[in-house]
Amino acid sequence: MNRKLLFGVSGLVLIAITVLLLITSAYSVHQTKTAIVFQFGNPRAVITDPGLHWKLPWRSVSYFEARVLTLDTAEEEILDKNSNRLVVDLFSRYRISDPLKFFQTLQNQRAAANKLSPIIIDSMRGVFAEYSLEAVLSEQRAQIMKRILDTANAQAQPLGVSFVDLRVRRADLPEANAQAIYESMNAERTRDANQLRAEGEEAKRAIVAGAQREVVEILANARQRAQEFRGQGDADAIRIYAEAFGQDPEFYSFYRSMEAYRNALGGEGTTFVLSPDSDFFRFFGDMTGPVK
Repeated sequence: MNRKLLFGVSGLVLIAITVLLLITSAYSVHQTKTAIVFQFGNPRAVITDPGLHWKLPWRSVSYFEARVLTLDTAEEEILDKNSNRLVVDLFSRYRISDPLKFFQTLQNQRAAANKLSPIIIDSMRGVFAEYSLEAVLSEQRAQIMKRILDTANAQAQPLGVSFVDLRVRRADLPEANAQAIYESMNAERTRDANQLRAEGEEAKRAIVAGAQREVVEILANARQRAQEFRGQGDADAIRIYAEAFGQDPEFYSFYRSMEAYRNALGGEGTTFVLSPDSDFFRFFGDMTGPVK
């Protein structure tokens, strides 16, 4: 009876030990994690595959994030290539690319934040020093951020970390410098505007003077042409009158007298005091108009 009891207790103990070994030997890795297996504080294996895994009971497991992590950096004042002070607010996103290196150099995320923030700031200072504020705020911004990202990754790689994104929330001038730079820019724009106005006035005067010269030339040419046409017309009229007078002097004399009558007597209340035998009335007595 005692032997059976002893065997039963031994079996239960063996089962308990087996269950305990199974519990202490089995571990699972979530898909958002990676794991490092340690033996007496020394890393023995890096587990990146999710699922159920086994280890020796006396070994321990530490887990690390496999997801992308966010690192917020405090606002920093940096200098651009023109020695203008800029206040830059940025954040970065990184992942643990090598869990073993990460553990050996940083160990945890809090230490990582303290180590990675200076890397980001130093990289940003070095790259921004090659560009102006206008370039940082222009289409070159993406190129500048990529350079900062590449520079930071070169320093972060030995730490088992890789940056995947870097964004600038805000890049402004300090309040003390903003007003001075605004006044300088305003003065420069005023000078440019005054210069453009002066150039415009000069161009206006040149255009008006040119237009006036053209008007004078056009009017002079027009008067000359008019005089030429008038002279030609007078010459043609004289020639025509001469030809007409030569063909029928009597009719021509009669026609000219009729024109004189119409011009002299055409108005109302016209009064002439002339002798009846005046040459003006020579056609009233005789159609042939002999002069008496």
